[in-house]
Amino acid sequence: MKKYILLIPILAFALSSCKSSKEMLYFPELAKEGNITQVIPDSIKEYESPIVPDDMLSITVSALDPNAVAIFNLPTQSFLAPGETQLITTPTMQTFLVDNEGYIDYPVIGKVKLGGLTRTEATELLKEKISHYINDPIVTLQCTNAKITILGEVSKPGSYKLTSERLTILDALGKASDMTIYGNHTNVLLIREINGERTFNRIDLSQPDIFTSPYYYLQRNDVIYVEPNDARQGYASYSQDKQYTVSIVSAITSAASVIVSLCIALFLK
Repeated sequence: MKKYILLIPILAFALSSCKSSKEMLYFPELAKEGNITQVIPDSIKEYESPIVPDDMLSITVSALDPNAVAIFNLPTQSFLAPGETQLITTPTMQTFLVDNEGYIDYPVIGKVKLGGLTRTEATELLKEKISHYINDPIVTLQCTNAKITILGEVSKPGSYKLTSERLTILDALGKASDMTIYGNHTNVLLIREINGERTFNRIDLSQPDIFTSPYYYLQRNDVIYVEPNDARQGYASYSQDKQYTVSIVSAITSAASVIVSLCIALFLK
């Protein structure tokens, strides 16, 4: 009877593994239906991640007359290279920290609220304000510290720098070398901060509607957590129970050994 009882956790693990293997597929419905054309909503098609507090923005202003825009750019660095007689001047990276209220302190213009704007909108706003001082300025704006974090059942968890304005959740999983075989495709958690509020959003990567979801494109500082599937959770639970049982047996064995040793010592006296 005991040997059959020992088979129960093994059978449970095997059954959960079979179930999880079906959940490992991305978009199984699309695989069944063949070629499909999906209309992408404009809100998704034109998506840009908004600027948020603590973003470090690189802003450079240029124009036909470089001297006219020098006041809008941070000072350049000059140095004398070995063997040279003339100073070499190189531009430094112009970085501005977005404060908690969404403002940056920009030369000449002063405080400008960029928080909540997209990169395109922020660029146009700065261009409009600088146009009061010079003609036809060209403004280049980039976020230098944008990142996302991927945790849980992925091959390479960690934080990754955002190199694109339109990074998708699939791109993010690709950066982490995809989920492990124990990742749950049907219940991925995306943690996002919006206007000072932290939101927790569940994503089912087995359904094709993810492509039109507001969570398809990631925002700066998003956190993705891939939870373990039933197989991993069942195995972990079984391992903990087994370890607990082994600990109890070990403790009982040690206690029994001590008692036997004391009895032998008393008997020999």
